Amino acid sequence: MTTDLHSKRSNDELKALDNGFMGHPKPLQSLFFTEMWERFSYYSIRPLLILFMIAAVNDGGFGFDDATAAAIYGIFGGCLYLAAVPGGWLADNWLGQERALWWGSILIALGHLCIALSAVIGKSAFFVGLVCIVLGVGLFKTCISVMVGSLYPKGDTRRDAGFTLFYMGINIGALFASLIVGLFQEKQMWHVGFGVGGVGMLISLLVYRFAARKNLTQYATAKGMTAEWERPNSRYKNIGRWVGVLMVTLIALIGLVATGIIPFNASLVAEYMTYTIASMVILYFIVMFISPKLDKTDKIRLLICFLLIIGSTLFFSSFEQQPTSFNLFADRYTDLNVMGFTVPSLWFQSLNPIFILMLAPIVSIIWVKLGNRGLEPNSMAKFSLGMLLAAAGFGLMIIASKQVVADPNTLVSPLWLTGSLLLLTLGELALSPVGLSSMTKLAPKGMQGQMMGLFFTSYAMGNLVAAFFGGHVSADTIDGLPGLFTTMVILLVVTAILLLLVSKPIKAMLERSEAEDSKQKMV
Repeated sequence: MTTDLHSKRSNDELKALDNGFMGHPKPLQSLFFTEMWERFSYYSIRPLLILFMIAAVNDGGFGFDDATAAAIYGIFGGCLYLAAVPGGWLADNWLGQERALWWGSILIALGHLCIALSAVIGKSAFFVGLVCIVLGVGLFKTCISVMVGSLYPKGDTRRDAGFTLFYMGINIGALFASLIVGLFQEKQMWHVGFGVGGVGMLISLLVYRFAARKNLTQYATAKGMTAEWERPNSRYKNIGRWVGVLMVTLIALIGLVATGIIPFNASLVAEYMTYTIASMVILYFIVMFISPKLDKTDKIRLLICFLLIIGSTLFFSSFEQQPTSFNLFADRYTDLNVMGFTVPSLWFQSLNPIFILMLAPIVSIIWVKLGNRGLEPNSMAKFSLGMLLAAAGFGLMIIASKQVVADPNTLVSPLWLTGSLLLLTLGELALSPVGLSSMTKLAPKGMQGQMMGLFFTSYAMGNLVAAFFGGHVSADTIDGLPGLFTTMVILLVVTAILLLLVSKPIKAMLERSEAEDSKQKMV
């Protein structure tokens, strides 16, 4: 009798852990809030950066021209996600997911502190702060996504829905960050706004240290799982020494650029970074495809990852127009007077997270219901849907920008930006959480961090391309904006069609290969 009661209690506890957060594993809750506050810190500075850099020196800014400021933002945004590749590799092979996330959090907090203090110390502290945030996010971003993916066993239909809920945490942080920092931007209190982000990162640190780690350990123990986030591979030695050498080299490079010994052309660097990243990603996949260490099934999985990364790159080159061209369009060409109240232009940055919070639960429920009936579209079909929705959003911006071209003195209705951001958000919900989920499902064993890092390179390239075009939104270049938006519509539609065409054949290849592997294992 006692044994039965104990067994019943254990089953009840396990059920509570497995469904403890809106029908999802309980650790998702603390990871949700860890990510929410980290994203609050990031989105506190994200919309401020370009407006701060183009503000006149007398107004507390740097006085950079639009193209330079946009290029610097693009380099920052690109490096932010590019750092996820080495960050994921270090997590897989040296630190482990848990320690990498912890040290990444500390670096991000230090970065915010440097940026906030740059009002006193000077420009060098500002750029050192950006570098610290890049390095920290490189470690943090892949690890927390891998941890979320590890909560769901293979075949669990809740996975995509879980990542969609996780995505809501990102957008709650983004929403409050934009609303709060927008008030400081209107008063040109730049560094107070930057300091707000540092507070958010400190809260993220505390949530992870005192809640997330405890919940993860409890869940792994109860489920009898191997806590992969604690155990890095041991294939490589002396990694710490190489990291130390690279850090010293990076510090020296920053010093040489800051003192003017090495010239720095932001626009040129952003352009060459795009070419370099694309070449490195292609080379990485070529090496993996010819590697004898991976079997046929793993290589087909890698092919799907590669195609999804291409699609994600094109999507985010349009989506990341928000902090650049959309931000400047709102500030310069949009009627901000709504019922007698002047809306801070930065508040348009809060529309995306507001729409996600409204729509993410609905999308999550739709995926689960379709999955239970065996009707859920595969990853490539979801990507195609996301790109078509984004194309529709840019169709609205083509109309709005043509009104400005016809009369540069006109201010267009805020409904154009609002409608465009709504469609972009729907596209994001169909694509981004699914991409994160797909990387955790498709990555070969021991390569989860690397695959997640490679997926984030699509964000990097998207940021760089978006910033390159987004810096050209001024009176003398506004004529080219309808053409830019039209080009994006064409690229998105063509890529969506191509993904749909290859979706079924690749899915059939993967299923056949997995069936063959199962037969061989049974024999």
